[in-house]
Amino acid sequence: MSSTSPRAYAAERTIGRLLIGITYVSVGLLAVGIALMIANGISPLDAGPPLDLATLGVQLAALDPAGFLWLGLLAVIAAPVGRVIVAAVSYGRDADWTMVAISIAILAVIVVGVATAVAVTV
Repeated sequence: MSSTSPRAYAAERTIGRLLIGITYVSVGLLAVGIALMIANGISPLDAGPPLDLATLGVQLAALDPAGFLWLGLLAVIAAPVGRVIVAAVSYGRDADWTMVAISIAILAVIVVGVATAVAVTV
């Protein structure tokens, strides 16, 4: 049986809290978006608007359901990325450079995937 250092245990607790918090926020945002869709008579089967980060704040201020739905989805997507970042910082504090390199490689794969998706859709 391996022993876990107190720092690693604290990092895992932080990561767990981060994921739980992001999950609650994203579910709340999605629920608000769905409630606004129902209030505005919008069918969930209708095609939704594309994601436009420049207008996201305006959509939220105007209580546009699309803004809440997109922000909720972005929060869901951000959860694993946040987990990898927190893990990399934790490994760096423990001077576990192999795991830091793996975490950075995972982030690089995510960045390449997002960049590729953006390039293909533009």
